[in-house]
Amino acid sequence: MRRDGLHTARWIALLLPAALLAGAWGSQLFGLVPCEMCHWQRWPHYAAMIVAALSFVVRPRPVQMLFVLFAAVLVAVSGGIGVFHAGVEYHWWQGITACTTSLAHGSDPMAMLQEALGKPMIRCDVPQWSLFGISLAGYNAILSLGGAVLIFILAARRPRA
Repeated sequence: MRRDGLHTARWIALLLPAALLAGAWGSQLFGLVPCEMCHWQRWPHYAAMIVAALSFVVRPRPVQMLFVLFAAVLVAVSGGIGVFHAGVEYHWWQGITACTTSLAHGSDPMAMLQEALGKPMIRCDVPQWSLFGISLAGYNAILSLGGAVLIFILAARRPRA
């Protein structure tokens, strides 16, 4: 029996977000510190991995298809956030957050100042790394949106006899 597109789509829906998250976490080992919008892009990938993993457990096939398609939507959401973040980095539009470190409220001013000075100030509108003029947010957008389209196309394939 030949494998259908759903089988491949399930694996991509599981492995693509896992690879992108591994890259994000790996970049932190090399000194990159994620900004607030970087973290926003990760949450849909975490959820997509869980949903995609469940697609291997559930039955029947139409339910598997729903899980895979939902995982693809989550991957696309991360890609959409990546587009927005890349646009902020390229100054195409204004970001919706100051992307600064959070401080404890209710503290005295000197404690707040010490806390602020002890944390790195990470801005969302300045890419920390780029390759060929594309930032990590840009690569997340490209890979996530392209992967989501691929998952949709493969999942829509009919099984062959």
